[in-house]
Amino acid sequence: MAKKQGVGLAVIAFAAYIIGGIGTFGGFTLIYFMKNKNLWNWGEGRAIGYLLLCVGLCLSILGVLLMRLFRNRGLT
Repeated sequence: MAKKQGVGLAVIAFAAYIIGGIGTFGGFTLIYFMKNKNLWNWGEGRAIGYLLLCVGLCLSILGVLLMRLFRNRGLT
């Protein structure tokens, strides 16, 4: 049972890392290409890009820390 739970936790950590990377590069893209343009009536594209950049970096860091934690604790 512990091995199954460990694999599930590792998949969650890896998914957070991948989604964070996509968000980071998506944020860079919005910052660069969407200056002074409205993005789906949510606000200026550059501001949403900064939000995606920060959230993406946080998710990437969280994913790396979780992967390290689960590996060092022997859960995977």
